[in-house]
Amino acid sequence: MEKRKLPGVADVEARYTLAGRALGEARIRNRPLEKGGCNCPILVEGRRDRVTLEAMNFSGPIELVNRGWDQSRLVAYLFEKYGKINPVDGGTSLILLMDWDRTGGRLQRGVGNRLEAFGMQVDQETRQILLRSMKPEGRTVESLKPHVEKLIPYIDAID
Repeated sequence: MEKRKLPGVADVEARYTLAGRALGEARIRNRPLEKGGCNCPILVEGRRDRVTLEAMNFSGPIELVNRGWDQSRLVAYLFEKYGKINPVDGGTSLILLMDWDRTGGRLQRGVGNRLEAFGMQVDQETRQILLRSMKPEGRTVESLKPHVEKLIPYIDAID
């Protein structure tokens, strides 16, 4: 796979374009079937992350890590509910979008590795793109909320 050169911190337009593309593609896949999407769920850490995605007009399933379950139970639930691949487009069955801080990285690796051990196809690239492009704005999904109005036009350009 070709390594893309990422824009610098000062190039806000390029960073927002990159983030908007990743979020737009995720929003298309997340959209319910009746609205032309693939109903691909997104797994985030907590309720505030879900609120942020909903503010960006994500309308499909958004699952939470922090629901009082241990990782084993969460992974078993996700595997049983969503399977190995998305039945609509044959793509990944789940988009993992943990925060891009230390805890989020640990969760991304831990949950991602466990899901992949079940044979699930998971999208981890969306988080990587956001980590690189939106780091100056914050280190969490929730920290994107103040930037929603600026990001929406970039997201809408893809979706």
